[in-house]
Amino acid sequence: MKKLSFLALLLAAPSQASAQTPATAIKLFEVFAPGYHYHVSCRVDITGTLDLPEEKGQKKQLSLTGTSAIEYAERVLIEKDKQIDRTIRLYRKIDFERKVGDQLQQSTLRPEARRLVILRHGTFEVPFCPTGPLTWGEIDLVRTDVFTPALAGLLPKDAVKPGDKWQADPVAVKELTDLERIEEGGLTCSLEAITTLVGRQQARIGFLGTVRGIGEDGAGRHQLEGHLFFDLVSNHISYVYVKGTHNLLDKNGQSTGKIEGTFTLTREPGAQTPELADLGLKGLTLEPNEDNTLLLYENTDLGVKFLYPRRWRVAGTSGRQVALDENRGSGLLITVDVPGKGMSAPQFHQEARNWMIQQKATVHRLDVPKTIAPGLDAFSADIELAKQRMWLDYFVVRQNQTGATVAARLQAADLTPVRKDVERIVKSVQLSR
Repeated sequence: MKKLSFLALLLAAPSQASAQTPATAIKLFEVFAPGYHYHVSCRVDITGTLDLPEEKGQKKQLSLTGTSAIEYAERVLIEKDKQIDRTIRLYRKIDFERKVGDQLQQSTLRPEARRLVILRHGTFEVPFCPTGPLTWGEIDLVRTDVFTPALAGLLPKDAVKPGDKWQADPVAVKELTDLERIEEGGLTCSLEAITTLVGRQQARIGFLGTVRGIGEDGAGRHQLEGHLFFDLVSNHISYVYVKGTHNLLDKNGQSTGKIEGTFTLTREPGAQTPELADLGLKGLTLEPNEDNTLLLYENTDLGVKFLYPRRWRVAGTSGRQVALDENRGSGLLITVDVPGKGMSAPQFHQEARNWMIQQKATVHRLDVPKTIAPGLDAFSADIELAKQRMWLDYFVVRQNQTGATVAARLQAADLTPVRKDVERIVKSVQLSR
């Protein structure tokens, strides 16, 4: 109700609001000290078109629409050098919907993954869940959200009076545009008025500008205009509205698509949500470690799920196989058995041996299969192939009357920690019929 009443307040009749001119310049700043707690609600609506490669000399375009609605409570955990280093957030709502052509895409967070620690690295947010693993899709979903403390960069550094102008901090510009690097342009802000809205003084700040830079979609040009209200009683940014146009650019600077949209945000400080209070966080590890930063992969079609460290990524799926790559060059392949055609450890051992012979590999060592855990057999090989020394780990998993095989090819460098990763991934595999 507070959110709706505030939006109505912005449209208040002149009798409900009055502009004032302060006698002296005023400072506009919000303090994000550890323990500071606030509530956020925001909505995004976009429409656009994307250019497709020409076919038979004819240009084609793909339509794009999307909406998102987000509500959460957030508490500042750590501040370093006047910058927010870490927060903890509880999502009440997070719904994304996008339609590209005829394809509808929807995403949200699982209920068990709605309390997240947000690490701030430069202009990027990296979340982890202190009570369980996240999927890559959930990380990507949170990563695209606006980090509201960064919007303080729209406020002036010095005291201002109505009519004064200043340049927005590049951090705030990057946050609104999702650019990783700004090449030219910026946002010019101005204090438009001091207004009393139902007994509370608000500073209205307008901003406008064109920014060109590089983001995850490549080169782009953003044209933004909007305004915010700064509550002079509680000293916080209470409302932000942005209307923007994003032109995707090719290597020659020509537009290859245009997306238009609006972003609306309301904020209010308040009492701590129980799940974010000290008692609610008791017993949770709020520092990232090897356990609470694991990622979850789940494929219901194959009936397989497993956990993996963030230095690994799921490279793709093909048929009944899931491939993972490690950031230093190692990789593994999980193959889910065809029902009724599972492979035993001796059979897998013989298949691996035959492959080494066919590849004319020099075999320095080939272990025999052994059971390392209930339903899990393993063997290893040290070989040289194409003048490259490599270590191979093989596993056979048996669960719920079904199974899977795992083959890992590991780089000789940093072999011990990478082998530890592989064994951890394999031991986390869960299969369903």
